[in-house]
Amino acid sequence: MEKLRIDKPIIVEGRYDKNKLSSFIDGVIIVTDGFSVYGDEELKAYIRKCAADTGIIILTDSDSAGFRIRGYIKGICPEGEIINVYIPDVFGKEKRKDAPSKEGKLGVEGISVKMLREAFERAGVFSNERKSAGLTNADLFDAGLTGRPDSKAKRQALYKKLSLPSRTTPNGLLDILNAGFTREEFDKLIKELD
Repeated sequence: MEKLRIDKPIIVEGRYDKNKLSSFIDGVIIVTDGFSVYGDEELKAYIRKCAADTGIIILTDSDSAGFRIRGYIKGICPEGEIINVYIPDVFGKEKRKDAPSKEGKLGVEGISVKMLREAFERAGVFSNERKSAGLTNADLFDAGLTGRPDSKAKRQALYKKLSLPSRTTPNGLLDILNAGFTREEFDKLIKELD
């Protein structure tokens, strides 16, 4: 299989994640070593520089630790484009481990190459012209995805339909929708949920 060329550096949690991506991606992959990024000033400076110069792609596990690391990286990068790639919640155990993770979800290293490629496509990484639905928080409210008693259930149904992790926040959903969908595609998705 021919490797996919990605120009923006990809931020991942661990070396096994990097190994998995290196099997099908030609590009710079930066490893945070999990929460070690919090105290590594040199790594943080490098990530900020990459974000400002070319933009970055963040790909972390779909567990709580992955979301904390993703949020931290977004918080330390005041400039530049950040593309969030989300893997779906897949329950199981990585081959190299004796037991499943605390939350029982596969991390980036355990997800199939096919699913990873789909996650990158959903985030608009391979498109020269990224789509933009131009959606706002008001649109999520109007669609019943926020601000209503059943909003969380409706979001969860949408996450499942889009193969997104259940921990995705409404703001994260907004980023995903604006990166990979047109307004018409969004409207169609909402009609399918109703």
